[in-house]
Amino acid sequence: MKKAMQGLPKITLKQLSVFVSIYQTGSTSRASEALHLSQSAVSSALTELEARLQMPLFERVGRRLNQHPNAHPIYIQAQAILGQSLTLEHYHKHQAGQIHIGASTTIGNYVLPPLLAKLYEALPDADVDMYIANTQEVVAEVEQLNIDIALVEGMPRPVDMKVIEQRVWRTDTLMIFAKHDSKWLTDVGYYNDANNCYELSIEQLSTLPLLVREAGSGTRQIIDEQLLQHLPNAEVIMAIQQSEAIKHMVSADIGLGCLSQHVIEAELATGKLVQVQVAGIDLSRTWWLVWHKARHQSPIWQSFIDIIQEDRV
Repeated sequence: MKKAMQGLPKITLKQLSVFVSIYQTGSTSRASEALHLSQSAVSSALTELEARLQMPLFERVGRRLNQHPNAHPIYIQAQAILGQSLTLEHYHKHQAGQIHIGASTTIGNYVLPPLLAKLYEALPDADVDMYIANTQEVVAEVEQLNIDIALVEGMPRPVDMKVIEQRVWRTDTLMIFAKHDSKWLTDVGYYNDANNCYELSIEQLSTLPLLVREAGSGTRQIIDEQLLQHLPNAEVIMAIQQSEAIKHMVSADIGLGCLSQHVIEAELATGKLVQVQVAGIDLSRTWWLVWHKARHQSPIWQSFIDIIQEDRV
């Protein structure tokens, strides 16, 4: 008997759907109309299910089908299975439209919003979850498979390079800046009217107080590698986690700041802040796309990739 059972085909969701429809409508003809199947396909599915269960589910009296006592308990179980299948299908559709995006602070606050607007325009039902922190924290979340894709300002430097994919996305430039009438610039450098900026030497900058981002941020990584190494005696008076806080402190003339051009472009345009150029200092940097190689690349993931790749500058 066991070998005979093993030789029979497995129960399928189609067979259960056919059975439930026959149970509810009372005939194979009405079930075939409801399921958009031929009557022969409906009859075959019912026969296959009864063979697999090795029990009759309906008694055939002429052209009529009368429910067998076995039918009701099987009907209850079949409904439960089909319900679970539908729940799983809905879950899959929900997951296919969901994406977890990570971004380091500058990108998350100033660059990502218009990119998300394009994503919502293409996929109005997109379910986007955001995580914004410094580069080091975002990359750690990618490594733990908590984020589908991340956009970061600093070199990713994951713990395990083998499981992380990282690709160059675009470039950015940090700017040193000050309050437009800063007391710190009164006796140093000169104002270049043509370029709307102050020009200082490295030696002059090293005498001025600097407000910078905290260790672990992509901005701080560039400041350490491309600015502070030229200023061994620089006065870094404060390391701050938020770019907005640095902007406000510079506006209060506590010191000079160094942030992405994207962070201060509005204040530069209004003249509230002014750029400070330093001869011999290059503060350009690379932004990166980062994802875990084991992470499923869903359709919405690919749509987002297409959008941000188009946005390269």
